[in-house]
Amino acid sequence: MNTANRVVITTTTGAKTRALGRRLARLLRAGDVLLLQGPLGAGKTTLAQGIGAGLKVDEPVRSPTFVLMTRHEGGALPLYHADLYRLETVEEVEDLSLDEQAADGVLLVEWPERGLDALPAHHLLVVLEPVPDEPTSRRITVVAVGDRYRRVLDGLLAAGLADRV
Repeated sequence: MNTANRVVITTTTGAKTRALGRRLARLLRAGDVLLLQGPLGAGKTTLAQGIGAGLKVDEPVRSPTFVLMTRHEGGALPLYHADLYRLETVEEVEDLSLDEQAADGVLLVEWPERGLDALPAHHLLVVLEPVPDEPTSRRITVVAVGDRYRRVLDGLLAAGLADRV
């Protein structure tokens, strides 16, 4: 992995993770795909809530585990929030046609590892990890996969929110 395409951010509270999401939302445009990866409780939905707030969606963003994908409207761009946790095969993910459904907005995918081969090759991978011995802190690694997403990393760096690793 090219380290020029990766930044790391540490947040110390859920509120700061949501604030990062709000800031990240300002850098997004229609057609952007973010893959949110991390263990249960890592803060994927918390970050998604911040992105939703930053996009000024109408309703609260919750994990769409039981409906697979939720469309949130009201802001400049629709937010499509998918959760693949309950899916077991790549074919199930392919059947959702997530990138086609979400072409007019921003697509967030929780648990992308359940169907990476069915997701867009170019995306922003966001890996959230709890910080040992700091229960509310998260280490968030953001990886640009494809040239289109380097602008997001540049925006995070310009805002002083991230360190390039």
